Amino acid sequence: MGAMSPIKDKRKLDAMKKYFLGKDEIRNYALFCTGINTALRISDILNLKWKDVYDFKNRHFKKHLEIIEKKTGKRNEVFLNKEVVYALERLIKYCKCNNIAVDANRYIFVGRRSTNKPLCRSQAYRIIKAAAQALQIDGNIGCHSLRKTFGYFVARSKVSSVLIMSIYNHSSFTITKRYLGIEQDERDRVFMKIAL
Repeated sequence: MGAMSPIKDKRKLDAMKKYFLGKDEIRNYALFCTGINTALRISDILNLKWKDVYDFKNRHFKKHLEIIEKKTGKRNEVFLNKEVVYALERLIKYCKCNNIAVDANRYIFVGRRSTNKPLCRSQAYRIIKAAAQALQIDGNIGCHSLRKTFGYFVARSKVSSVLIMSIYNHSSFTITKRYLGIEQDERDRVFMKIAL
């Protein structure tokens, strides 16, 4: 499988969204949007339940998602931005139109052959990989690409490296650097811009 690549072109991200929407794959669209906007690992995304993101008592989306990361056991609090909320709202509407229950203890990203079991990692990988191949997106694209894509765009928006490391909940910057997908041509551009 090898190291996953981030998707570095915003137009390609938009094309992925349109791809899923065009095929009426709202669950996959919401999965993709959640992945590129939260920096969560796919194992944590797939284990999300509606109660994690939606306040059923007050009938609105929560401002933050609070989880204990499956891989590290660390607590993480993630802001749910407008893109994630919009995608999840579309998924709720889709579920209601198709008589699929949306309740607190139901997994958000349910497998097609299940009433309430989360989509498996291998199927999520196939979904993302197939979309990338259909759209001829270069690189080794899979589930981890979503997490790396978030980091790639955050790093380019001049957010401090320390903050990115905190968002990823990494224990060292060495790990964070690998996620940012910095390549030699990007390093070269820094030297070209600096003419002291």
